[in-house]
Amino acid sequence: MEREVMASYETKKNCEVRVFESSDEMATDLAEFISQVSEISVKERGYFAIALSGGPLTRHMRKLCEAPYDKTLDWSKWYVFWAEERAVAKNHAESNYKLTKEEFLSKVPILNGHVYSINDNATVEEAATDYEFVIRQLVKIRTVGVSESNDCPKFDLVLLNIGPDGHVASLFPNHPALELKDDWVTYITDSPEPPPERITFTLPVINSASNIAIVATGEDKAKAVSFAISDCNEGLGATSVPARMVQPNDGKLVWFLDEAAASSLEVGNDAYEHQY
Repeated sequence: MEREVMASYETKKNCEVRVFESSDEMATDLAEFISQVSEISVKERGYFAIALSGGPLTRHMRKLCEAPYDKTLDWSKWYVFWAEERAVAKNHAESNYKLTKEEFLSKVPILNGHVYSINDNATVEEAATDYEFVIRQLVKIRTVGVSESNDCPKFDLVLLNIGPDGHVASLFPNHPALELKDDWVTYITDSPEPPPERITFTLPVINSASNIAIVATGEDKAKAVSFAISDCNEGLGATSVPARMVQPNDGKLVWFLDEAAASSLEVGNDAYEHQY
């Protein structure tokens, strides 16, 4: 069954917004999007390096565990990372690794050696340093690509949620971590959401990706989504809505929204269209 995108919206350059009537339609389209990026990356580079986030994101990826993707994707070429992680044990209820393992990784044949989780036996500062070191080694051998403009890692796809406050990864409004330019991975100890200690990709790494997808569902995300996407919000302080600072340097950004999350967006007069 082919998807219907409810409407399109005028957005910034290299940014696309897709709105869906149901979570099932969103999951179907997200699976196809990830599949296409995977196939292109494997064909062009021989690898597919994907960075995931926590929260409900892995549930939206559930269609990848089903036919045809479970058989057609070259899972042996997948390399999995996390754009954010909570500094808790891997078996902790709030671990993004645990959630991803239960809802996605355990259901697809990705090699265990290709799954890069943080060191949960280290302090949060050490875990961030270790994780950046691991990524730097993989960039050296080009398992993870490299950006030509800033030498940052160039992940094939970074998948993000957005919070009601507009945060992405573990980059929260007005936090000093938003200003980091040279670090690839950093840590915070004062997350406004529990648990307080987390590691996160920095904005330069996120914005260096070949593809970025931000997934949002629910009316509680509507205002943050509107602030992040709409050009009419130019007067806002950028750091007050971190998702607004997600602007690919040389890649593409796609928003996957349900109708509730898109409810505060204004449809552009010339941009409104139905796609089948």
